[in-house]
Amino acid sequence: MSLTNIISLFGGLGAFLFGMDYMGAGLKLVAGSKMKELLEKLTRKPIFGFLVGALVTCCIQSSSATTVMAMGFINAGIMDLAQASGVIFGANVGTTITSILIALDISGIAPLCIAVGAILRLYSKRKKTNYIGQVILGFGLLFQGLHTMSGSMAPLKDSAVFQNFILNAKNPLLGFLIGAVLCAVIQSSSAAVGILQALAMQGLMPLSFAGFIVCGINVGSSTPVVISSLNAKNNAKRAAIIYLLFNAIGTVIMVPLSMATPLISAIETHVPSPAFQVSMFHILFKLITGIILVPLTNMVVTLTYRILPKQAHESAFRLEYIDKNVIGDPHVMAVQISKEVQRAASIVKANVIAACEALLTLDLSKAPLIRDNEELSDFLTEEINGYITKINTTKMTDEVSAQLVGSFQTMNELEQIGDHCIKILGQAEKCAEEKLVFSDEARDEFRIIYEQDVIFLDEAMKHYEEGKGNELSAEAAKETEAAINKLGSIAQSDHMERMRLGLCSPNQGLSYVEALNSLSRIANHITAIAETLE
Repeated sequence: MSLTNIISLFGGLGAFLFGMDYMGAGLKLVAGSKMKELLEKLTRKPIFGFLVGALVTCCIQSSSATTVMAMGFINAGIMDLAQASGVIFGANVGTTITSILIALDISGIAPLCIAVGAILRLYSKRKKTNYIGQVILGFGLLFQGLHTMSGSMAPLKDSAVFQNFILNAKNPLLGFLIGAVLCAVIQSSSAAVGILQALAMQGLMPLSFAGFIVCGINVGSSTPVVISSLNAKNNAKRAAIIYLLFNAIGTVIMVPLSMATPLISAIETHVPSPAFQVSMFHILFKLITGIILVPLTNMVVTLTYRILPKQAHESAFRLEYIDKNVIGDPHVMAVQISKEVQRAASIVKANVIAACEALLTLDLSKAPLIRDNEELSDFLTEEINGYITKINTTKMTDEVSAQLVGSFQTMNELEQIGDHCIKILGQAEKCAEEKLVFSDEARDEFRIIYEQDVIFLDEAMKHYEEGKGNELSAEAAKETEAAINKLGSIAQSDHMERMRLGLCSPNQGLSYVEALNSLSRIANHITAIAETLE
């Protein structure tokens, strides 16, 4: 190859990479928010995560980008590791769409796409049309780059050295290393496979060797994901490990399959186009691996915890003040338990405020946090009460024993308050879905009542913390509860009047009354805390 051919090769590669990135960025702008919603909402089961991961990667043309996005959701607490695993598996399959497009060899329309895309990008005043122009322009540049790369490799046909190398290149380890290094350098499995396809178009890359290179490329594609995870939380690091494991396991499956079965010859027989042959092997690599691993998601997640063991500090789901393995002085243990109960109360209080504000504003951005807090509250209730039960057989004073009983019952009441927060959140989600907006009067009345609940909870927990020095008598607590319930009754009557006048719909009325009932029940549980501490 001459210097001109080498320059042409790198220029074509640059246009290919830029076009792919530019097209993916345009697709994100066109449908970015919808893709994020898909990732957040439709990943509860691994199979759904698999499908969503594949779809998103088909759009943004990068399994690495999808995986890094999933890692960000893990760090934000929106997605757990099992959910992310399904997305990562799907992302690996979705990335094969680029090889299919390349195999179709539609580079003939690349100049037209560049022209149309450039016009839309430069002269359209509508944002969406502008973004669509970016997608079309990126698409055209991608295929123009591929066409340039393919043309620059044509002289290799006349190179005796290269032809001799290809004819004798049967070592799977050599092919694997070439692919891994190639992908690690250019940071794109799609581009690396595209180079193989460009060689195949010139008749310079037999599938018997290209298959091993594809295996190396897929393992090498983990490089940007692993690099992105270096400063992330441990669960995000585990997501990167899952991405690497997917491709490593795929290699372990496909290399022996290629060598010991007629897979390669079957593809060559039934797929006439050399570029499509490379694409087909790439697709089979990803698809077979995905089909095997999706049902084994939990095992893969467990394996990542063996590779990167769980650290005690990395999760909120732990006791901060209690060492369950140590049974010490009862007074000290009572203080430790008190700290944990106060921690749980602060979490529940935050949920009361967040859930009520979600109903008033219909802003559901904190819904995942509210549910996470509820899970944490349930965890703390189980762990704290389990610890109290465990140490209850220890010899202690009546005063300490009474404190432990109070802590046990307080945790149960806090857990019940947390359940009502979830009910209020459910009404907020219903109102947001049905676009039910409360009147200013309804919002003001509701806010006054929930703020009274929050003040009441603060008073009860202050009494829990300070004991006799800051008494909230059961009688005073009942009076406060009665006052809150009276405000709730007035609010319900006012809302019924608004419905009668047609200012509010029946659906609004039902949600409003259910939420007010939850506030009333929260006040009742706070009174129970005060009674427990008498």
